[in-house]
Amino acid sequence: MAKGTGFGKTILIGDQFVLEEVPAIVSSLPFETEAIVERIDGEGWTLVDNRIEVPGYKEKKKEQQVRSIDRVLEVMKIDVKKNPIKITYGGSLLAGSGVGASAASCVSLARALDKEFNLGYSIEEINRVAWQGEFPYHGIASGVDNTASTYGGLLLFQVKNEQQHFETIQIPTPYEIVLANSGITANTALLDDFIEQKKKDDPKLFASWMNIIKDQVYEMKQALEAADFEKMGKIMSDNHKILIEIGLSHETLDYLCEVAIENGALGAKVTGGGRGGYMVALTPGKALQDKVASTYEKKGYKLIRATIGGN
Repeated sequence: MAKGTGFGKTILIGDQFVLEEVPAIVSSLPFETEAIVERIDGEGWTLVDNRIEVPGYKEKKKEQQVRSIDRVLEVMKIDVKKNPIKITYGGSLLAGSGVGASAASCVSLARALDKEFNLGYSIEEINRVAWQGEFPYHGIASGVDNTASTYGGLLLFQVKNEQQHFETIQIPTPYEIVLANSGITANTALLDDFIEQKKKDDPKLFASWMNIIKDQVYEMKQALEAADFEKMGKIMSDNHKILIEIGLSHETLDYLCEVAIENGALGAKVTGGGRGGYMVALTPGKALQDKVASTYEKKGYKLIRATIGGN
């Protein structure tokens, strides 16, 4: 028997456009998916998915999950006809759209398989396998989610000339955020087609959006490194307005962002692919974090309290 883990993530900016060569700033979350791999009798693989979830998430992702597990096994050259296994998922990360749940499951599985079959994979190889496992969920996977899930920390991630690059962002002090879930499970695989259609509909407008977001990403990096929370919050909220204009938000996500701002958050926006899943609010200081989080809890929304730079 062997165990593996993968972090959840939140993308602070650049979420949906990594494949357009727009950089993204992503942070791992201090919550993990755990995979346990055990040898069993019989043939093939079985799955027990004990992850806590947004209602309906696991059922909606079931077919993609099966194809993802098959792909990970194929890439790692594990023959489950000869070596049948039982996979059990658990851990502290909520299974829902927008927090890297699929990436965390791929990373944790790759690590557990690596240990169980003594493959000796490097961390780069684990990340590569997890990226392959992400394709059934995303269509074309950018690599940002699995990289955050594998390495942890706060990263600037970019795809350039079809090559993935990332660097660690150093910040002076950790700070608090709140992520609230809309209860809507988005089909991430359809987002690529949606964005491609937007590009075709008005290429000049789309290019202007991408240029603005690129500038926002680098401004956010500078604000993070300077711990300029007011500037960070403004950039997040301005970015959310663009995502609304593009059509990547949802009325529930907009409402959750408004609630955050009304309760003192310095900024709020969609996180992840959009059109469902989570939003993220900038709430530096435990008191502000608790105020915003408790407001969501009273309204019945699932949420995550997290600290950026704390893992």
